[in-house]
Amino acid sequence: MNEGSKKSRRRRSSSLLYQEPLESMEHLSDQSAIPNLNANWVNAKGAWVIHIVLIVALKIFYSIIPGIQRDTSWTLTNITYMFGSYLMFHWVRGIPFEFNAGAYDNLNMWEQMDNGEQFTPTKKFLLSVPICLFLVSTHYTHYDLTYFTLNVMALFGVIIPKLPWSHRLRVRFLSGHPDDRYLDER
Repeated sequence: MNEGSKKSRRRRSSSLLYQEPLESMEHLSDQSAIPNLNANWVNAKGAWVIHIVLIVALKIFYSIIPGIQRDTSWTLTNITYMFGSYLMFHWVRGIPFEFNAGAYDNLNMWEQMDNGEQFTPTKKFLLSVPICLFLVSTHYTHYDLTYFTLNVMALFGVIIPKLPWSHRLRVRFLSGHPDDRYLDER
C-alpha cells in the first residue's frame, strides 16, 4: 500500500455499537427553522387512539382467520404490533419530506419526537402500550412458555430502543455505520 491510499482509508471499528454524534450548529438551526411534520403528529388529538385501534384491528384480523387459536392470535397481534412499532419508530431514519435540508437524516422518529426529550407524556404512552399488550397477550396465552418467550423477545426488541441510554445508539449489523451508507453514493 502506498502512503496516499493509507490516508484515504478510514479506520474500521470492530464495535457492534455506534453512538450517533450530536448535531452541528448548522443542523440544529435547520431543525429549529421549520416544524418537524414527521414527528409532531404524535402529539395531535387522536394520535394515541390509533395505536389502540390498530391493536384491536390486528386482533380481529387474526381471530377471523380459520384455524388460528386464541392464544396464537394474541401472540401474532403482539408480534405484528411490535414489529410495526419498531419499524416505524426505530428503524427508519430521516423524514420523507425534503424541506428540512437533511436536518433529521441521522435520527429515527423516536429521537425526533419532542425534540429528543425523554419521558414526555407521548413517549410514556408509547412505552406503556407494548408493555400492556405484552401483559394482555401473556395472560390470554395462559403463560405458555413458548408464547411467553416469543412475546417477551418482541417486547424487549421494542422497549430497549426506547430507553434513554439507547438514545442515538445504533447496532452496527442492523443499521450500519453512517459513513458506510454514504460511501456508496460517492
